[in-house]
Amino acid sequence: MASVPTSHRKVTYAELATWPDDGRRYELYDGEVSVVPAPLPRHQLAMLELQDRLRTYVSSHGGIVLVSPIDIVFNTTTVLQPDIVVFTAARRRVVELDAPIQEPPDVAVEVVSPSTATNDRGRKLRMFERFGVPEYWILDPGREQIEVRTLRDDGYGTSVSAGRGERFGSGILAGFSCEVDSLFPWPAA
Repeated sequence: MASVPTSHRKVTYAELATWPDDGRRYELYDGEVSVVPAPLPRHQLAMLELQDRLRTYVSSHGGIVLVSPIDIVFNTTTVLQPDIVVFTAARRRVVELDAPIQEPPDVAVEVVSPSTATNDRGRKLRMFERFGVPEYWILDPGREQIEVRTLRDDGYGTSVSAGRGERFGSGILAGFSCEVDSLFPWPAA
């Protein structure tokens, strides 16, 4: 199921925060509300594997890793819920444990599903560019690959594209390196 717009009037984060918890995940794109579908098991497994590697990294390098659902409030009408966000040790202080995050993460990760791939590679990518997220990773469990996109003056460029049998790293997370195979705990296709 793709993200579904739920309202034609502009909604602010303050309004969204008053809605009752109905078990759904919502994102705001310039005031347009979209419902984010629940992920499938393949998505969850890949996300948890990557989260484990990132937690190991921040435990020795500092920083913080958070997983969705977590609101990143870019402004009053743009609120996204990346699957994983990383704040480096140098920027860890911008995350208050008892308040919504109102700063862009150093790394945002989306684990694509068939229902979210178009949004993750389109509208969401453009929002992360617009609000200055330095790196955007797109983990694709169906293709068993990852793309690391680095923000440049003219938008995101793909700095790494890696699949099974390869390693990838990050320009933002100095010293981070990961075997792509380790993110897919099922037999290779």
